[in-house]
Amino acid sequence: MTESYPSLAATPSRRTALRAAGGGTLLLGLGLAGCRSAVSESESAEKGAAAKPRRGGTVSVAINSDFTPSLLFAQSSQSFQHRLVYNTLTRYDDELTPQPELATSWQYAKDGRSITLELRSGVTFHDGRPFTADDVIFAVKNLQNPARAAQLRATAGVITGFEKQGDHKLVLKLAHRVNNLFDLFEFMIITDRNSVEEALKGTKLNGTGPFRLTKWSPGSGLSFTRNDAYWQQGRPYLDAVEFRVIPQADALVSSLRTGQSQLTFQVPGRNLAAVKSNAGLTVTEYDTGAGAQYLGVNTTVAPLNDRTVRQALAHAVDRDRILKQTLGGYGLASAAPWPKSSPAFTEAGRTHYAHDPAKARELLKSAGHTRLDLPLLHLGLPGDTAVAESLQYDLKQVGVHVTLQPTDPATAQKNLISQKMPALWTMSHGFAQVQPSTLAVSAYPFNEAKNTSKYRSATYTQVVREAWTSPATGAAANALHGRISDILLDEAFIIDLVIRGNVQVAAKDLHGVTLNKFAYLNLDDAYLAA
Repeated sequence: MTESYPSLAATPSRRTALRAAGGGTLLLGLGLAGCRSAVSESESAEKGAAAKPRRGGTVSVAINSDFTPSLLFAQSSQSFQHRLVYNTLTRYDDELTPQPELATSWQYAKDGRSITLELRSGVTFHDGRPFTADDVIFAVKNLQNPARAAQLRATAGVITGFEKQGDHKLVLKLAHRVNNLFDLFEFMIITDRNSVEEALKGTKLNGTGPFRLTKWSPGSGLSFTRNDAYWQQGRPYLDAVEFRVIPQADALVSSLRTGQSQLTFQVPGRNLAAVKSNAGLTVTEYDTGAGAQYLGVNTTVAPLNDRTVRQALAHAVDRDRILKQTLGGYGLASAAPWPKSSPAFTEAGRTHYAHDPAKARELLKSAGHTRLDLPLLHLGLPGDTAVAESLQYDLKQVGVHVTLQPTDPATAQKNLISQKMPALWTMSHGFAQVQPSTLAVSAYPFNEAKNTSKYRSATYTQVVREAWTSPATGAAANALHGRISDILLDEAFIIDLVIRGNVQVAAKDLHGVTLNKFAYLNLDDAYLAA
């Protein structure tokens, strides 16, 4: 396949990009744009910063849990460092329009069954090896490996063939059309094919990104230094980045107040008011809805195999109280998984399950239950514990008594992947902030083929597959999104609570911080003002 590449005056709109996912439309990215979608609490220090970018300095990032190398290729709460070490093929802007990164332009075939990528030349890995089309081929095949536990493995699996046209031009051949290929391109980190096993052990992370990993001290943190051979000229500005593991909420907040840390995304909601009052810190909310707190239900555990019981739990939880008291007011109380930016969002879906303890008790009684005793797994971190305690209180009011099971993040993530959750669990999920189909073919809690709740439905599978392989916009797409939402709400195997974007707390002299749609930290343009 050989295509021409005419120039465009501007990058395509989100609508054009989504339509192109069905095939036939040229997509040619010309600029580099960050993904922010953030609203600052102080008139946006980013927009108001008068200081020009300054080279030098070290930024210390406070994280509440350590890097888990075995989860390198799965999105988790330990994914912040991905974009420091690695690049992706493309990245979305705020309108979900793909922008170039290691792929500089792209074109779908008219039948939507292949896409041609022009790859960036002059890029090297940290060890000096040139980046070529072979690295993209490896990245795709790597995600196709079930052992990698990558959420977008199904989308990677649609790529069934590769045709190299030199070192920097590659045709990806698809088994069928899908409308979320650029979600994969934003998610898939380009790793060194020669050292992937070392990466999975945390001993060597060799990427093309702006920073090199110089040290990982398990339980303490990670150290990164500037990649002076980075392909984006003049970047990064920072000399170094330090990740410091601080699980305790008070200690994490103290590190921000004293200047020991300049950046975090993991201040618990109950602590945000105190942080917000500090004149030396800026609180910024990313409004993309990249995460959502939820209550998960194992549908193979009686009596949770009864949909009526699950619906009772959905009515029992007080989403507004959890949002205001537990999450600091940052987010959107919602019974459905979609942020307002999603084409699948509806107000009716968001408010489908009102807090109604009487209704919950009535449903439980109709199913033959006046009291239930169940375990509830949660992450053993301050913010997550607070959510679990709120759920424990709400459920007790309707006769459902839960025993809390605090669990470390790495173990919880592995249980999520391997479907080893107890009757109930609470965590946060992503993947609703990109193509709606991605949530239902990729996210472990929602995956139509194999989800953590062990929910199975031929109807759910059929609707999800149709939504995934159809054009992403238009009346038919909206109808399919509505059908997915109806199933999720009616079956209640995942009970969404609050849609959240990441909440960033940063020193006022730190500028230029961004996140991609999967919460990979991008510090290409970050700098410390004098």
